[in-house]
Amino acid sequence: RSSLVTAALVAGAGAGAAGIASAASGGSTAATGSSGTAATHQGAGANPATVSHGPGETLLTGSAAASAKQAALAAVPGATVIRVETDSSGAAYEAHLTKADGSYVTVKMNSSFKVTDTVSGFGGPPPSGAAQ
Repeated sequence: RSSLVTAALVAGAGAGAAGIASAASGGSTAATGSSGTAATHQGAGANPATVSHGPGETLLTGSAAASAKQAALAAVPGATVIRVETDSSGAAYEAHLTKADGSYVTVKMNSSFKVTDTVSGFGGPPPSGAAQ
């Protein structure tokens, strides 16, 4: 019985080491092609253009989403909305957009969807202590 346990541990360690080596060398696996956690993961290093929402923030829906999109697009004509959400760093709402030149911009809004600021990029990290 202990031989079986040892063999299983050795096989598992080998498979784990192969997976780590594959990831470190940029190798791919069948799971890489799935749309699973990569698009919704909020962890460090995640591409902010592909996450579902920012840390400590909530996606807007319905009329709130429509109002935020309208205000953001009026502030940055010709842009495309990536997402609209609550803001964890001071404004009530924010919209993340891709400008016509391919750069990113964040439009901050108050609770009446009035634009209060336009920031290049994704607006920076949330303040320390923000819910993740």
